[in-house]
Amino acid sequence: MNIHEYQAKQILAKYGVSVPKGKIAFTPAEAEEASRDFLAEAGSVCVVKAQIHAGGRGKAGGVKLAKSREEAGNIAKELLGKVLVTHQTGPAGKEVKKVYVEEGCQIARELYVGLVVDRSTQRVVMMASTEGGVEIEEVAAKTPEKILKEFIDPAVGLIPFQGRKLAFGLGIDKSLVNKAVKFMTGLYNAFVASDASMAEINPLVITKGGDIIALDAKMSFDDNALFRHKDIEEMRDLDEEDPKEVAASRFNLNYVTLDGNIGCMVNGAGLAMATMDMIKLSGGNPANFLDVGGGANKEQVTAAFKLITSDPNVKGVLVNIFGGIMRCDIIAEGIIAAAKDVGLKVPLVVRLQGTNVEQGRKMLAESGLNLITAENMDEAAQKAVAAAKNA
Repeated sequence: MNIHEYQAKQILAKYGVSVPKGKIAFTPAEAEEASRDFLAEAGSVCVVKAQIHAGGRGKAGGVKLAKSREEAGNIAKELLGKVLVTHQTGPAGKEVKKVYVEEGCQIARELYVGLVVDRSTQRVVMMASTEGGVEIEEVAAKTPEKILKEFIDPAVGLIPFQGRKLAFGLGIDKSLVNKAVKFMTGLYNAFVASDASMAEINPLVITKGGDIIALDAKMSFDDNALFRHKDIEEMRDLDEEDPKEVAASRFNLNYVTLDGNIGCMVNGAGLAMATMDMIKLSGGNPANFLDVGGGANKEQVTAAFKLITSDPNVKGVLVNIFGGIMRCDIIAEGIIAAAKDVGLKVPLVVRLQGTNVEQGRKMLAESGLNLITAENMDEAAQKAVAAAKNA
């Protein structure tokens, strides 16, 4: 689950990470009023930031400076309702529904610090770079040597030596190293305590006054751990998520929208990945990743089928089930119910194997549905690709 910048800063502040003061605003009037506290002194500025779940907002015109309350209100008026297109949103972009009004600061240096879970070492890794303000993917591709890494032992956490090593590697002045270590320690503690999967401070700034501040912040969380963090779960913004993925989550289905035209319904993440690979090898493109799980019931299967067929890009559907705990007759029952309910208008290819397979096949054969059957996975993928092309 992703959250907004202002929400990430609320979490980080609880663990001692220095963040600028700011207020959320949903209207131009609220933005103008929020800026009052940050424009009290002559020559001061505030920043008005579009709040969407995507990076690259600054380059897309979603982050602007205001020198007066009136200007802050006008910037908010310009941003609210605007569709912001960044390198992470794709061409469709995301509509701005709220802005964050934040105090300005005098920046001396911009750096980068981030945390992710490294699967290969089974540890959290802290990454740092002198290239703050630049997409870390671009730095990794063009100048990977500029990314410093420290792998953190979960038994002891981030130790001061590691923080100092990163600070000196970033060229931080000796007088500020202890501040940097405190910042990194707070960031790590927030990451672990909240079961985050990613935390990114870009840029981390050193001000002219010698403060170290998270000028921007992004955090993502492990969905499977949200039951331990009801306060974080309440930060979920459904407006920022794909409606189909939101609907899938209500039925405990693992669904991700893709840009192909062959809808997939599979049980088991590994089989789902293999099915998508077979579709690609057969010359097609999957329209989604959908794992109904090992113990889905008729209602879940019906919901999954409706999700797939609700995508206007889908020109064919491939159901690939290996029945273990998930019985083939349950899958067949769900397919029949959903297909009749939605009035299936695209080709349907079904491959069933495993528990109660004969019962499942018999139910499908007697259903009156116009479907294509297959015995194995590569045959199913080839038939699905061919059927989608002909459709």
